[in-house]
Amino acid sequence: MTHEHDERPGGPQGSPPPQGVPGPVTPAQAADLPARSRGVIALLEENCTVCMLCARECPDWCVFIESHKETLPAPESGRPRVRNVLDRFAIDFSLCMYCGICVEVCPYDALFWSAEFAYPETGITALTHERDRLRAWMWTVPPPPAHDAGAPLPREAQVAGPGNTPG
Repeated sequence: MTHEHDERPGGPQGSPPPQGVPGPVTPAQAADLPARSRGVIALLEENCTVCMLCARECPDWCVFIESHKETLPAPESGRPRVRNVLDRFAIDFSLCMYCGICVEVCPYDALFWSAEFAYPETGITALTHERDRLRAWMWTVPPPPAHDAGAPLPREAQVAGPGNTPG
């Protein structure tokens, strides 16, 4: 016996998760999520320059960053360079209000929204995700939406695009 609510456009659904516990997002459900859905914040550590903009702009102060300076020798008698090295990057999701300011202000594209909603924990202290766990969320970040079909190409693409070579 099949009920009308047993099947949804994404296919048959299993039993719903217990009240208050989000279930895992299936690929079909992820495709149905709005483009600005906010699940969990993922970190692409290679892009982080420890500029601290995300931590400074966070209204809840839930982003924790620790770093140290490292001197790199300069090639061919140049001045040595000093760069920041990331030691700790953590987000306390028990404080986070999912406003997205940290993702928006990052000038180096190190923070992304993931469509993952299934990260319940048994204790409040486990809601502080360190950089290794934030890195693991990168695999669940959806690809960026396609450009509008009717939108004009950017000037750079118009100049360097195929068929635009002088000649």
